[in-house]
Amino acid sequence: MLPMELEKKLSFNRFISVGDLVIVYERHDVMKAVKVCENGVLQNRFGVFKHENWIGIPFGSKVFSNKGGFVYLLAPTPELWTLVLSHRTQILYIADISFVIMYLEIIPGCIVLESGTGSGSLTTSIARAVAPTGHVYTFDFHEQRASLAREDFEKTGLTSLVTVGVRDIQGEGFPDKFTGQVDAVFLDLPQPWLAIPSAGKMLKQDGVLCSFSPCIEQVQRSCEILKTHFTDIRTFEVLLRSYEVREERIESWENYGGGSSHKSRKRKQRSKDGIDGVEGSTTVLAKPCSEGRGHTGYLTFARLRCVIA
Repeated sequence: MLPMELEKKLSFNRFISVGDLVIVYERHDVMKAVKVCENGVLQNRFGVFKHENWIGIPFGSKVFSNKGGFVYLLAPTPELWTLVLSHRTQILYIADISFVIMYLEIIPGCIVLESGTGSGSLTTSIARAVAPTGHVYTFDFHEQRASLAREDFEKTGLTSLVTVGVRDIQGEGFPDKFTGQVDAVFLDLPQPWLAIPSAGKMLKQDGVLCSFSPCIEQVQRSCEILKTHFTDIRTFEVLLRSYEVREERIESWENYGGGSSHKSRKRKQRSKDGIDGVEGSTTVLAKPCSEGRGHTGYLTFARLRCVIA
C-alpha cells in the first residue's frame, strides 16, 4: 500500500521519499522490496543503482544503472507485497485473497478478526479493503511470527489499520471485548472447528466467517460444527490458470501444429523469408504458463444465523 498522508486519509504519496519501501521490478517473476536510503545502493545483474536518484520521482518510474540497465520502481501494493514478502508460513495468493475479500463482504469501515497471521499476505489486502475507517485484528500463537508481522506492517504503512496480537485462538478463543462487534472472521488454523464457536460469538447478526483449510477432512469436520449456528455454508476451491502472451516467428503452420512432414520441409526450402505467406511469418501466441499453481486450499464460508427476538 502506498504510504498515506495523515491529513488526507484517502490520498497517497505518489513520489518516492527517504524511508519509503519500493518494489524493484526486474521482470514479472523477479522482484524485491527495498527501503530507500540517502546513501543506499542496489546492485543486481543490470548494474549499480543509487537510491539518491530515486528520491523525488514518481512510483512506477523506470530508472537506469551505471551500465545502462534498468528496473521499475513500484509502490508496495498488497498484490506486489504478496509476491515479495518473507514466507514464514504458507501464504494465500491473489486468487484466494480476492475471493475471500468478496465473499466476506469486506468494505471500508468493517471490523475483521483473523487467526492466524502467518506471513501477513491476506492481512495486508484486508487492511486496504477496510481503510480508512475500519480495522483488522489479527492473532498468531507464535510470538516471533507476530513480531515479524508487526515489522512488515510498519514497512507497508499499515500500523493504523492492523493490530497484531499473540493468542492461541484454538485454545482460548477470541477476546471477549469483540463479542457481537465484528463484521467478518477469517480462520487459517490446523483445527478450525475449535475456534468456530468463539468466532460465532464475535460476529454481528448476519456476519460472515471464512475458514481456509488445505485438506478436505478439515473442511468436513468444520462444516459439522458450522451447522449449529451458521447457514449458507459453502466450500470453494479456487484454481488460477495464467497465460503467457508473446509474438513469435512461425516457420510453417504444419510445424507449429507439431507436424514435421516431408512436404513442409520442401516448402521451407523453396520459400525465402515467407514469400508464400506462411513460412517466416509472425503471430501472437498465448499458452498456459508452466509454473501455474494448482491446489492451495479449500475456502469454506458461512453466515451467522439471525436470531429473531
